[in-house]
Amino acid sequence: MLSKVSNKMSELASITPTKVIDARGSSCPGPILEAKKGIGKVKVGEVLEVISNDPGTKNDLPIWVKRVGHEFLGIIEEEGYSRLFIKRKK
Repeated sequence: MLSKVSNKMSELASITPTKVIDARGSSCPGPILEAKKGIGKVKVGEVLEVISNDPGTKNDLPIWVKRVGHEFLGIIEEEGYSRLFIKRKK
């Protein structure tokens, strides 16, 4: 199980997102609103990265992504913030 987590982190770390949104300092729903604006600026199949230090974003963003029909790729935890990856599907 640990090697699967390790591999997933490695895969995420190797992604070069098309666009990065730094939403640190913004509390809910700020990071999701920023993601909503940002996803429209990447093409289908491209990746948007959202950087957030709001703990609620880790739960709320994957739910929003699924609800609107995109793919949530995962989270990389850094010290003091999270990097969340979304692939635009439509």
